Amino acid sequence: MQYDYLIVGAGLYGAVFASRAVQEGKRVLVVDKRDTVGGNLYTENVGGIHVHRYGAHIFHTNDRRAWDYVQRFAAFNRFTNSPVANFHGEIYSLPFSMYTFNRMWGVVTPEEAARKIAEQRAEITWEPRNLEEQAISLVGRDVYEKLIKGYTEKQWGRDCRDLPAFIIRRLPVRLTYDNNYFNALYQGIPVCGYTKMVEEMLTGADVQLDVDYLENKENLSGLAKTVVYTGPVDAYFGYAYGNLAYRSVRFETQKLPVPNFQGNAVVNYTDRETPFTRIIEHKWFTFGRDENGQEIPFTVVSREYSSEWKPGDEPYYPVNDEKNAAIYQKYRALAEKEHGVIFGGRLGEYRYYDMDQVILSALDRYDALDNGR
Repeated sequence: MQYDYLIVGAGLYGAVFASRAVQEGKRVLVVDKRDTVGGNLYTENVGGIHVHRYGAHIFHTNDRRAWDYVQRFAAFNRFTNSPVANFHGEIYSLPFSMYTFNRMWGVVTPEEAARKIAEQRAEITWEPRNLEEQAISLVGRDVYEKLIKGYTEKQWGRDCRDLPAFIIRRLPVRLTYDNNYFNALYQGIPVCGYTKMVEEMLTGADVQLDVDYLENKENLSGLAKTVVYTGPVDAYFGYAYGNLAYRSVRFETQKLPVPNFQGNAVVNYTDRETPFTRIIEHKWFTFGRDENGQEIPFTVVSREYSSEWKPGDEPYYPVNDEKNAAIYQKYRALAEKEHGVIFGGRLGEYRYYDMDQVILSALDRYDALDNGR
């Protein structure tokens, strides 16, 4: 065999696993069906603007190990995610902070805001039966109607009363004037873009793009002792138990001859009537400047449209309902019996991962292997 590891997918999980294996002197081949590395992290340099082609990715973590790890491959800026919400032209701060409550109700003090929230939460006196009741029980009807309902229904393609309550286990309510959405100890964006960071991670591995592993599984698997598979787990097993459900996202990206389109990196459109969920203005991830610190005289924006996944679409978010959880458990049982194959990442494990969780999962999975030690 030519390689110790064949890694299917040049996204973050595959790149971290590859980097760790190369560091240990292992021979690694990485294949990806796309013609780019980075998976959904891929950023394209458009005149100095790093455009997040598959949706905005803002690195944030409270785990020092994850933060120290990414610092090895890229310099990060100090970007802090402070999105705003547009509800029929009314602008609100996200997350739900004192700025939000002041705009919503005119309250000024944390005590006033807490009293107002408590009054509205009291509408639900029973165990919430759906997402609507769960959200109202957490933040009240006003915040739900203006900032949660429309956005959530667009995101999931279903009425909030038809969505399970567990989708919203908690909502961040901050009785402070703080617009830091993630409230994480460490956060930022790679100064040179995510693509460059992933390329650095893949240093020392052989990389082949435009390669569909599932179309040539037997021959490719024969090249390595162990396969690390990060694609859809149901596709690996030929959809033996049917398709797992996902939500997908479609992007409309434009380069515009104006220096400032919306004044913020992320603006969520929370009414139901606006067809897209949000607009990303990519230049503000790096404060409107290129890598040399020069101001950029134009801008690039992306509108995001959430949609039901169908074969051929890019799967983004697992639909974590009881039906799909049961189907996944069947695939997981098959995966555990698959000799010489590791299933990892968002698609391989059918779960939503933040970037720091992906990194730690890949590192821990590698370190759990014997690898001859």
